[in-house]
Amino acid sequence: SIVKAVMWGRNVYDSISKFLQFQLTVNVVAVMLCFIGSCAHGASPLRAVPMLWVNLIMDTFASLALATEPPTTDLLNRKPYGRTKPLISRTMLKNIVGHSFFQLTIMLVI
Repeated sequence: SIVKAVMWGRNVYDSISKFLQFQLTVNVVAVMLCFIGSCAHGASPLRAVPMLWVNLIMDTFASLALATEPPTTDLLNRKPYGRTKPLISRTMLKNIVGHSFFQLTIMLVI
């Protein structure tokens, strides 16, 4: 029915948003860690192949976790997003920057 299609469509949109937020956070931390490591020690702590492995593992687990999230009826109470609404909202950008800073701090301390 149309109601189920709307519910699943909103669920897919939310899952894509969560996946993007997770992936951008992980990739920002990895790039910054390599940049800081290269500046401090002259060599990157992660070479190309280990960086690809980290990316592959994070992609797999994130996609599995977000693809198995079932839609809820609360999705129907939300207003639809406009066509011109950016995929990465201001709140997501704040979360990406905040979590990246936190994770980078932890990685540098360890």
